[in-house]
Amino acid sequence: MRDSRVISVELLDWYDRHARILPWRSLPGQGQTDPYRVWLSEVMLQQTTVAAVKSYFERFTSLWPTVHDLAAAEDSQVMAEWAGLGYYARARNLVACARTVSALGAFPTTRDGLAALPGIGPYTSAAISAIAFDLPETVVDGNVERVISRLFALETPLPASKPEIYELAGLLTPAARPGDYAQAMMDLGATICTPRNPACGICPVNNGCQARIQGIAAELPRKAPKKAKPQRAGTVWIGFTQDAVLVETRPEKGLLGGTLAFPSTGWDGSALEPPAMADWQDSGLVRHVFTHFALDLTVMTAKLTTPPVRGRLVAIDKFSPSALPGLMRKAWSLVQPIQARQRSPIAKASQHPTRDD
Repeated sequence: MRDSRVISVELLDWYDRHARILPWRSLPGQGQTDPYRVWLSEVMLQQTTVAAVKSYFERFTSLWPTVHDLAAAEDSQVMAEWAGLGYYARARNLVACARTVSALGAFPTTRDGLAALPGIGPYTSAAISAIAFDLPETVVDGNVERVISRLFALETPLPASKPEIYELAGLLTPAARPGDYAQAMMDLGATICTPRNPACGICPVNNGCQARIQGIAAELPRKAPKKAKPQRAGTVWIGFTQDAVLVETRPEKGLLGGTLAFPSTGWDGSALEPPAMADWQDSGLVRHVFTHFALDLTVMTAKLTTPPVRGRLVAIDKFSPSALPGLMRKAWSLVQPIQARQRSPIAKASQHPTRDD
């Protein structure tokens, strides 16, 4: 392995010429990035691809240009705009963090101060410190784990290798331009040192890559076998009247917390009765995969003739399926052909545009 200073210089030189253009990023030489934009992008990018995040980021920063604007937003509006990104605890923490920062007047400028904010863990505090404040913090995401595993030819499978990866990544982090360096490592992993078919021939640090030298780059990082996801089942009720549909806001804590949804039971550990007395009909099954389990959700539909005991009726012309999380949008999409055949007013709401997950 060559001197770490040589690797960082080569990588920064490559980044200066090939940095990705991203809406939350300042290009090399343009100074530090607004910590609000760094924080917002890093929260959105957790467990989510860059391609999926771009439109959400641009919409959020259009609606709420500063952290103070976001702090003043209604919880329900933020949750509705977040719909489709998944991992909804992120959205709840986003609002809580924005309000804390707004009360402070600005983002803390130290990693410890950032780590004390709601929803900000070790990785996010390091990323904001390096990218927004140019502090020499070690930033390790999935891309960086892959790059380091290959540079040092680490045979220990993930996640057991994480401590060693972090230590080795720290040896390479330069004191100068740590923010650009952190983003360079991420770009290298995203565009060249990719999970499959890495482009080792054009890699700016290939001369020091032990995995390339040993011919095992495509095999690394090794990963421990994944456990099979447990299977769950549940029921969702989509009830409607002549001009309204039954919805509810889910509890703040727990799965899909704080989101707009149809009444449901079983899949989230609850054991609830139907939300209204009605002739509920089985309209089919939707399947959805969460991080820790797979779900089969039976969709029940009915016209409501008595007041519901749970949830609230929303006028069809005020109901937007795009405000629903992905699971509920799947259920909604399933019943659209059925409702159209019945010529129900509920079909009118399908005219509202929906967002992809």
